[in-house]
Amino acid sequence: MKIEQGRRDAPAFIRPAALTGQGGFCFSAPFAHCELRSVHYNAASMRKLLPALILLLALYLVLSRFAEVQRVATTLQRGHWYWIALAALVQFAWLVNLALTFRAVYRLLGMEMPLRELVPLVVASHFVNVSAPTGGFSGLAVFVADARRRQLSTARVTLAGVLVVLLDYFGLLVLLALGLSVLIRRNNLHAPEVTASIVFLLVALALAGLLVLGARSAQALGRVLAGVARVINAVLYPFIRRPYLSEERAHTFAAEAAEGLSALRTGWRNYLLPAGHALFGKALLICVLFLVFLAFNQPVSPGTLIAGLSIGLLFVIVSPTPGGLGIVEGIMTLALNSLRVPLEPAGIITLAYRGLTFWLPFGYGVIAFRRMQRK
Repeated sequence: MKIEQGRRDAPAFIRPAALTGQGGFCFSAPFAHCELRSVHYNAASMRKLLPALILLLALYLVLSRFAEVQRVATTLQRGHWYWIALAALVQFAWLVNLALTFRAVYRLLGMEMPLRELVPLVVASHFVNVSAPTGGFSGLAVFVADARRRQLSTARVTLAGVLVVLLDYFGLLVLLALGLSVLIRRNNLHAPEVTASIVFLLVALALAGLLVLGARSAQALGRVLAGVARVINAVLYPFIRRPYLSEERAHTFAAEAAEGLSALRTGWRNYLLPAGHALFGKALLICVLFLVFLAFNQPVSPGTLIAGLSIGLLFVIVSPTPGGLGIVEGIMTLALNSLRVPLEPAGIITLAYRGLTFWLPFGYGVIAFRRMQRK
């Protein structure tokens, strides 16, 4: 029987096998007897295992922070309920605005998705980002899984997610510039804020650089991604004894992404809408923080709001813990206190704000994630 040439998009550790009645690929020796259905079975098993792992991580997060969750609930009960309820509505509006950002970026890349279907994806993605934090990128898996279900280009959808993250970084950079100017004017800028800002700026520039590189040369982007895959494989090989990522697939992904990146070579006016959504999202978070101040009868100036929020959001990104948990609470409390908010109200307001922007979306993110699994 003739052995046909293997498909080019097969992972590096799969080689073409003699076609049976059903056809297929098999793993290299000593597993040369397996067929395509075995590969599909393993992939399906992994697709079932990963959601369970994410839910397990989420459960561990809640149990390990259960005392904090109780403190958040108690703190929210102490505030005026109508301001707290309004702040919760504004927080949900922030998620809807994030879905609108995705829709605008999808349209830039030649894809269309109804808002009513994007909102659950955004909520579930936010939950995954918190449960398995990777700087905002783990939630992209939710969009990629949905793209496979809808038979959309996974490369373009991944590119859309990266663009949304970059737009979010752009919004934070604008807010951070305003916040740091307030701190400088009040002589409250210290080394931790400066260091975190530099780290964040370098990450944002590296991400933007990858997009520019891909727009100019798919081959160059493929080489960079293949190099990253090589490093990850070298790190993980002692544990799993096989390549985790395919370098060949990295080149294929770069070629597919280049098609989407070519669609971004358009007039600057087409970027105004998604950039506007990114900035509006930060304005909504300022409103949430302001409503929390009102809920606890604490006066606040616009400069204090902007500076305090910018420092809090900065450490959400650069902190090693999920969503900055355990770090942002302390840093933001100290930042507000240095901005002339009394220490006790600063701690209460920070805890309530984090309850609304971290734990509340986390709660209904579980529901959205479970609904996606059923689909």
